[in-house]
Amino acid sequence: MTSRPSVAAVRRPAAVLAATAALAVLTTTPALADDDPGTQLASTDCQFGGKVIEGTPWSLQRVITKQLWEGKALKGAGVTVAVIDTGVDKENPQLAGKVLPGKSFAKSSATSDGVGHGTKVAGIIAAADAFPGTGFHGMAPKAKILPLQTSTAEEGGNLATMVNAIKAAIQAKVGIINISQGTTAEESQLPTLQAVVDEAESKNILIVASAGNDGASGKPSNTYPAALDNSNVLSVAASDRNNERASFSSSNEHVDIAAPGVDMVSTVPVSGQCVDQGTSFSAPYAAGVAALLKQKHPDWSPAQIIWHLEKTAARTHPYHDKNIGWGVIDPMTAVKDDTVPTRQITNADLEGAATANNSDKEKIIAAKLTLGETPAERNARYGTYLVIGGGLLVGVISAGAMARRDWLRKHGADVL
Repeated sequence: MTSRPSVAAVRRPAAVLAATAALAVLTTTPALADDDPGTQLASTDCQFGGKVIEGTPWSLQRVITKQLWEGKALKGAGVTVAVIDTGVDKENPQLAGKVLPGKSFAKSSATSDGVGHGTKVAGIIAAADAFPGTGFHGMAPKAKILPLQTSTAEEGGNLATMVNAIKAAIQAKVGIINISQGTTAEESQLPTLQAVVDEAESKNILIVASAGNDGASGKPSNTYPAALDNSNVLSVAASDRNNERASFSSSNEHVDIAAPGVDMVSTVPVSGQCVDQGTSFSAPYAAGVAALLKQKHPDWSPAQIIWHLEKTAARTHPYHDKNIGWGVIDPMTAVKDDTVPTRQITNADLEGAATANNSDKEKIIAAKLTLGETPAERNARYGTYLVIGGGLLVGVISAGAMARRDWLRKHGADVL
């Protein structure tokens, strides 16, 4: 029997990790590394059916949604995003009416989620805005979610279930596929995955995939499908509040951009929210922005959307790097810049822009340093003195005349 590389979501309970580990025994390649369990953030301790988290998450504080959504006109309406994951619980109130029936490849229901991972991913994409008691919402709250379940708390996913899920997304004619899962299998084991991603590319379907969470070691590592070189695959790393690579985020030359992935608030099964972190939650942030672009520019190809997100990303240096790619996604600039992308940016483009900016600075002519007055300044000063002196002289003469008149009146003299 041919071994199947295992596929893991970014964070799972012990039962799912055990199931994934069991699958990994059957192959020479390990499952995608999960976050360190010790980094779990417990604002609501990820309790299903919990309370909503008050306030606005940091990842949304830097976005003026009224401008981003162009009032109410641009919220991802008409765009369907397939979420290949642990299922999406349709019961969470912020996801009400957004979750399509979907399909399960794990002997369960695609609209249920015993793990919670897929529900968090879906919330970052499309959770309702203006929900009572919280400032959290999805990036594209009018988008629809097609859940394609590849694993459950009892059954881990594998490469075959991922391939079948991508095929189902293609058949459903979705605009975007979000894959917050991955495999570290050798490329020789990936022909079926490569083939189905090629098919999605031919159908103009954008795939947004997590770069992986194996970055703590500092060694580059590839996670698939994010590391595939297809023009329709956007590989998303995780950034922190300082727009730098999150410590867990995998680094490699395939990283296209980064998106917030630390302390991410999102929806959980039944109701409520919790906080989590990982590239699993960076990918849907980018997928939500891509959904806005898909609505605004329906004629743009997946490659054009990727090029546009790369070009408009926020960056601190003029080159691509293995940590955050071309920079951290900038939703406002991406949506407001309507320039039609024609190709991917290059290091030469960014270096040229930097050189041009420096040249502009060099063209600024500094003012001459003058130690003392110029002739014009001296003439102006003399003119001022004359005006002021003349005014004082008139005042003195007038005062003297008035004093003389009063003295003459007092002593009975005629006033001339």
